[in-house]
Amino acid sequence: MKKFFARFLVRLGKLGKRLEEEPMNIEKPQEILKITQTEVEVLPPKVELVSEEQKPQNDKSIEKKPKNKSSKNVVEFNPRDIMEVMEIPFLSLSKKRTKPISYKSKDGEIKVNITPHTNQYLASIYDWDIIQCISGRIQEAINLGHDIPSKNIVIQRSKLLKELRKDDGKKARKEIEQSLSRLKLTGIETTIRNEDYRYKGGFGFIDSWGYTERKDAKEFRITLSDWLYDGICAQGALLKVNNDYFALTSAIKKFLYRTARKHVGNNDKWEFSIEKLYEKSASEQEFKKFKYDLKKAVTDNDIPDYFLEWREDFGKISVHFSNKRKELIKMLTE
Repeated sequence: MKKFFARFLVRLGKLGKRLEEEPMNIEKPQEILKITQTEVEVLPPKVELVSEEQKPQNDKSIEKKPKNKSSKNVVEFNPRDIMEVMEIPFLSLSKKRTKPISYKSKDGEIKVNITPHTNQYLASIYDWDIIQCISGRIQEAINLGHDIPSKNIVIQRSKLLKELRKDDGKKARKEIEQSLSRLKLTGIETTIRNEDYRYKGGFGFIDSWGYTERKDAKEFRITLSDWLYDGICAQGALLKVNNDYFALTSAIKKFLYRTARKHVGNNDKWEFSIEKLYEKSASEQEFKKFKYDLKKAVTDNDIPDYFLEWREDFGKISVHFSNKRKELIKMLTE
C-alpha cells in the first residue's frame, strides 16, 4: 500500500509540473457567452412536418382560410368632422328631441334653424357618426387625387357597423336606417355658406338613402344634400376624428370631444364658461340639470385626446380643455 501511494504522489507531481509548463487555454466568460448567443440566433425555427395522412380531411376551413385572413378584416377607418357643424349647434344631444333648434350669433350674421319633420325626431349627435364616416371616405378620395368624388355613397353594411362600434345584426341595421331617416327629414335653414341665398327654402343633411340586401351584397346607398356635400369637399373644412370617439355612449361627452377637437386641436389648451357651453350645445335641459351632467362628464375625464378640468374661480365656473399628448410630454420632461 505504501508503494502504491508513493507511485501516485510521483505521478501527481509530474502532472502538476506539466500543467505549469503548458497552461490550458481557457476562454473568457464573456467570449463563451458571445459564442452561445450566436449559436442560438442562427438556429432555424422548429418546424413540424405533417404528412398527407395526418391532415384533417373534413376541415374545409383550413383550405379556404389563409393564416393572414384576419388582417383583411381590419377596416381602414379615417373619420372626419365638418368644422362648421362642430362650431354651431346643428344637432340634438337627445335622441328624442322634437323641439326645433334656433341659433343666432351675437353679430346676427350666423343664423341656424333646425326643425324636425312631422312625427319625427331631430337628427342627433349619434346620427352624425354616419356623416363622419362618409366625410372620411370623401377626404381619402380627394387626398389620393382621384376624380371629384360623387355625393352618392355606397357603404358595405358590415364595414359601416364596425366603424360605428355596432354588432352586425338586424337591430343595428334598423338603428342605421332610423338614423338615416332623421338625417334626411331634419330641415335646415342657415346663412352659413348661403351669402347668395342658394339654399333658401331649407334642405336636409341627406337627400335620400336606401338599403340593398342580396346574396352577394349588403350595403347602404346614401345621397348627400348639396349643402352638406359642398361643406365636406371645401378645402380645409374637415378635422380628423379619433376612432375611439365612436366608443363614447354619452351625448355630452361626444359634444365635449367635438368642442375640444375644434378649439384645442393640436394646440395646448382652451377654456369655455359653462354658460357658453350650454349655448353651444343647444341643450333643451334646464341649465341646472345641464350643469350637473356637464360636471359629471368633465370629472370622468375620459374623452379621447384631451384632458378636462372643472374650474371655479371667483364665482365663475369654466371647463378647461388641454391636449393630452402635450400635457403628458410636459409632465415627463419637468
